[in-house]
Amino acid sequence: MLLLDQKWDGFEMKNVSLELHKAAIYRRKGGYKNLIESDEKDDKVFVAFKIDSIPERRPFLLSRDFAFVRPSGRNIEPFQGIIYRVVKSNLVLVEFEEDFYLEYDRACKYDVKFSFNRVCLKRAHQAIAVASDHLLRYFLFPERVPQIRLAPTRLSISHELDREQVSAVRQILSLKCPPPYLVEGPVSVTKMGDNRKRLSRSGVVVQEAVLQVYRTSPSCRILVCAPLNNTCDVFTRSLKTQIPESDMFRANAAFRELDGVPFDILPSCLYEGECFSCPPRVEISKYKVILSTFMSSFRLHGVGIVAGHFSHIFLVDASSATEPETLVTLANLANENTVVVVTGAPRDHSGWVRSPIARYNGLSCSYFERLRESELYNGLDPKFMTQLQERGTT
Repeated sequence: MLLLDQKWDGFEMKNVSLELHKAAIYRRKGGYKNLIESDEKDDKVFVAFKIDSIPERRPFLLSRDFAFVRPSGRNIEPFQGIIYRVVKSNLVLVEFEEDFYLEYDRACKYDVKFSFNRVCLKRAHQAIAVASDHLLRYFLFPERVPQIRLAPTRLSISHELDREQVSAVRQILSLKCPPPYLVEGPVSVTKMGDNRKRLSRSGVVVQEAVLQVYRTSPSCRILVCAPLNNTCDVFTRSLKTQIPESDMFRANAAFRELDGVPFDILPSCLYEGECFSCPPRVEISKYKVILSTFMSSFRLHGVGIVAGHFSHIFLVDASSATEPETLVTLANLANENTVVVVTGAPRDHSGWVRSPIARYNGLSCSYFERLRESELYNGLDPKFMTQLQERGTT
């Protein structure tokens, strides 16, 4: 367990001012799927503090991680709280039990330490443990083998795509089995000047490929995964204009904040009580397109979706995640008949790996990065990968 303990080494904060902060919490009153105007909104008091003083904004804190605080200079048992939200990467909101608020003194300074919820780590460990021989051969260490490809068909591809993008979409549509197909280009979602978000050229390729598979293959089952909820949300929003709600599902982590999900994609989610859920296997199997983060894709496995259920899996922005994170999706949901498309950005490093031992043993190298540097892909053979360069607005 040394790797777990080292994750937070050097991140103790001393003499921190803790403020009480009100935040809105939504609670459901309506039907099981749609958020409605009459849903209740409660104001809840959290403890807030900033982490600007930590180099490079580390540690990378997530909702449901833990914070431990105690008055500076006092050798008492620390109060344990659960991190509710991190606002703009530096303001941490923590929920404590009543005993903390009874002792709270605004004029007092506190020492703060962190721990983390091990659910995601356990899912990564499970994925590594269940990785089978066929997964290693076809996806983790692919070799140059004769590919089975479908005959080209006449397609009505969006006129907004340029020649490179059209070529990439056609290559993806011709695939019938591994090895994975790489699309190298800038991250899939970028911000515009008015704080709106748009798909980059690589994101547009994924969107168009999903739409073409959906339209041309009645038996298709498509899974789109990315490291961040924001990326999954943007793809959901872009696809919902052309894919009916009955065919598309957005899977979320159980304790994702309801008010953090864009209102217009909530009909594609399942929210029950005070947490997001997944439908049972029989119901979720009916959806043709499912979108999820890498880690939350484990929930599909949890309700009984087996490897091979999906005809196509898109691992979007895989260069921004550690390899075990991407393996959560591959190990549980892909087999030798699954078409896998992996996108990533050149020189885009995976998320911060906290453990020095893990960094030393190569976990800072993402799945996309490792494949890109392998013999199969470093020759830039268009049968195995496409390179895209950003060219302004798409």
